[in-house]
Amino acid sequence: MQGQLRKMHARLELDSSKPVQYELPLGDQLIALNPLIGKSIKLVYTGKIFCAHCNRLTKKSFSQGYCYPCFVSLAQCDMCIMKPETCHYEAGTCRQPEWGEEFCFQPHVVYLANSSGIKVGITRQTQVPTRWIDQGAVMALPIFKVQSRYISGLVEIAIAKHVSDKTSWQQMLKSKAKPIDLVAKRDELIAVCKAELDEITRRFGPEAVELLTDEPVVDIHFPVDSYPLKVKSFNFDKDAEVSGVLHGIKGQYLLLDTGVINIRKFAGYEVELLQQ
Repeated sequence: MQGQLRKMHARLELDSSKPVQYELPLGDQLIALNPLIGKSIKLVYTGKIFCAHCNRLTKKSFSQGYCYPCFVSLAQCDMCIMKPETCHYEAGTCRQPEWGEEFCFQPHVVYLANSSGIKVGITRQTQVPTRWIDQGAVMALPIFKVQSRYISGLVEIAIAKHVSDKTSWQQMLKSKAKPIDLVAKRDELIAVCKAELDEITRRFGPEAVELLTDEPVVDIHFPVDSYPLKVKSFNFDKDAEVSGVLHGIKGQYLLLDTGVINIRKFAGYEVELLQQ
């Protein structure tokens, strides 16, 4: 089986005690990965990289799958995607205003998650719970629903003064995070951030920021039969072949007995998957 890699598809089962179901897009194929856990697999990089947007052949990938011309021209590759508080749509300097209107000016969720410990994050409402799964969170709690990505960034900044807004991917891959009372932490953070949150509400209106008090904590179980003691990361640019026994899948990582590999990082790389 050979084709261009894309980020793994992940599905959260209705029965929360069951593990996330993963599929690997490889060209036009979708390969079920959960049945491969416990088996030996090999990924072989052919040396070809295709842009995830325009599909042109490129020597180097930028921003997880784009050729350089797309990287410097597409709005989804702009810095404001990583730092939404820097949105420059109103200044008229958005690379693609129509893209911003479609993706940034829609409801977003500010959430707390537990991946390598507690963190605050944001995502489009339509990306719940996919975003949590991609970050390797074992539990997550939506705490605000806001009108736009820009506003979600402002709320996140206020909360990030008190908890991290990043995941330690190495720690996330070493073990299952210890339980955290996210509801209690939500209430604590809302209290300590009251002044900043009130200012955001005053600026954009009460309908722009909705506090979510009735949302349940979402538990997420990943298909992992054992975690690595040390995290060795594979890189297709240095190692064209990656092989080993698949011990689990978490976030966008395959956990092999020989090391781990971030599938999303290598979007657009042409790879052959072999079961040994």
